[in-house]
Amino acid sequence: MKKLILIGLLTLLTFSQAKMVDGVAVIVEGEAITTAEIRAIKKQLHISKQEAIDLLIQDRLQKVAMKDIKVSDDEVDSKVEKIAAQNKISIKKMQKVLKQQGTSWSKYRASIKQSIKKEHFYRQKVISTISEPTEDQLKIFYDNHKKEFVIPSSLSLIEYSSKSEESLKKFLQTKKRKNIKSKKIKKYTKKLNPTLLGSLLSTPKGSFTRPFNAGDRYISYKVLSTQGKVNMPFESSKSMVTAKWRQQQQAQALKDYFQKMKTNANIKVIRK
Repeated sequence: MKKLILIGLLTLLTFSQAKMVDGVAVIVEGEAITTAEIRAIKKQLHISKQEAIDLLIQDRLQKVAMKDIKVSDDEVDSKVEKIAAQNKISIKKMQKVLKQQGTSWSKYRASIKQSIKKEHFYRQKVISTISEPTEDQLKIFYDNHKKEFVIPSSLSLIEYSSKSEESLKKFLQTKKRKNIKSKKIKKYTKKLNPTLLGSLLSTPKGSFTRPFNAGDRYISYKVLSTQGKVNMPFESSKSMVTAKWRQQQQAQALKDYFQKMKTNANIKVIRK
């Protein structure tokens, strides 16, 4: 699954970096795979030579599958703006940083366009083929993968509270405790509602949760430590079960899609 996700989530970056120095090993629908690329992928992902070849064949098949997918300049602009906003820099600053790193703006935009193409491909050819899971399917998945849904039995926390949401938000930014109450507490995960449980489990030790509205006050928790282990009840872990079920289904759908393409593709092995 990990290797499939690497293809689907756009992390096989060494393809464009490999130098064509040792000749062509495989030709897939007219697209060459070099021995240098095979060695690079084998080394980067710590996999066998055959696994590296299979991944590279899948990459070439993906290029064939994406040839008719169109991406507009507006989509590229929107994606670039979003990336800049996430990194809290201006487009001008981003251009300067890329130039310092030796990447031209046109080359960067081309890479963004390619990543959007892959996103469209993944949604159209893979995700669209997967139906919503039934309750019974999720329960069966949960029963077969219980080890993946083990959580701490309790958490040691510091609860910070204020009657003012703004005061609590300001505390989280500055850590100045004006008008903020605090107390050390212990919470047992089996007694927590799914929303709070999810927030606490996704908060790293030493960090704070987002503010929660407790009715008469606003609360944020600092996670100090966790204790023990317990299986999450199905109802409490349903969103996590669904996410993992989808991940498994998407990996299998991606594998099936390329296996079907591979069966009908023109693949020539030049050298082993």
